[in-house]
Amino acid sequence: MISRRTLIAALGAAPTLLSRAAFASYPEHPIRMVVPFAAGGNADIVARIVSAPMSSQLGQPIVIDNRAGAGGSIGAEAVARSEPDGYTLLVGSNGPLTVNPFVQAKLGYDPLKDFAPIALTSYVPHSIIVHPAVAATTVGELVALSQRASITIGTSGVGSATHLTLERFNAQTGAKLAHIPYRSGGALLPDLIAGNIQAAMTELSTAAPLHHTGQGRILAITAERRSQLTPKVPTMIESGVVGFTAASFIGILSPAGTPPEIIGQLHAAVASALRAGPAVDKLRELGAEVATVEQMTPAGFQVFIRTDFDRSRDAAKLAGLTPQ
Repeated sequence: MISRRTLIAALGAAPTLLSRAAFASYPEHPIRMVVPFAAGGNADIVARIVSAPMSSQLGQPIVIDNRAGAGGSIGAEAVARSEPDGYTLLVGSNGPLTVNPFVQAKLGYDPLKDFAPIALTSYVPHSIIVHPAVAATTVGELVALSQRASITIGTSGVGSATHLTLERFNAQTGAKLAHIPYRSGGALLPDLIAGNIQAAMTELSTAAPLHHTGQGRILAITAERRSQLTPKVPTMIESGVVGFTAASFIGILSPAGTPPEIIGQLHAAVASALRAGPAVDKLRELGAEVATVEQMTPAGFQVFIRTDFDRSRDAAKLAGLTPQ
């Protein structure tokens, strides 16, 4: 005969046993990975590069779902409101996670509370590139030139990650570069090539082709170390701008409340995908730096987001931006 105490203990353990069985069988059907931007952009390209080896590791297809709009906020909100079961993921970046809170008044989610970070995948440093006719070959020379004459510089738009980087640069160096906003990094290239603007603060992946063909000259990148894509170009730190780093990052997140066991499986799949092989090679060809082992952990990615969030808040204040 089963004692009352044994029966109560067995009943109490049943939910845990069932829960563990559910985790052990995850995933049982395809996973949806929401990219909150249009197809063909940086976030979409990285998602497709990383999702293929992740799918192989998890044994289920990963379906890319492009939900563009409101600088990434529409797709991010959709994920924040999804079931935290590991079957809906967000391809997160600066816009929806660390920029939009300071430029959009009616954000339908909290980027610091409504998501569970899984892994940072990669980031592309920003860079300052000038038209060949600009009489500056170093960051110091550009700063000095901007203090004597008007130097126009394009970014991806008001409130964009590159705009906030520009505001930080002007504040820290005393430069007086005149901001010209565009719709995207790609949109400013024709004007930079034509000399209609004299410089740009943009992702290294956007600037590198012009640098290599002589249509522009990259003065520095905003990374801790030089890029393999442009090994002769110094960092901002090497150029005398102390501690200055910035990047457009991509990472994978799920809705807050996703069970830790599922987070662990997803993290392991990302880490496996980015350990070596074609995915890493493709990211580096784009000018991206693969996240460090620590940044690739859920805890490390959470710290990364928080740091960039605080940095963006300070830069927004410098730019006089208020949520609209």
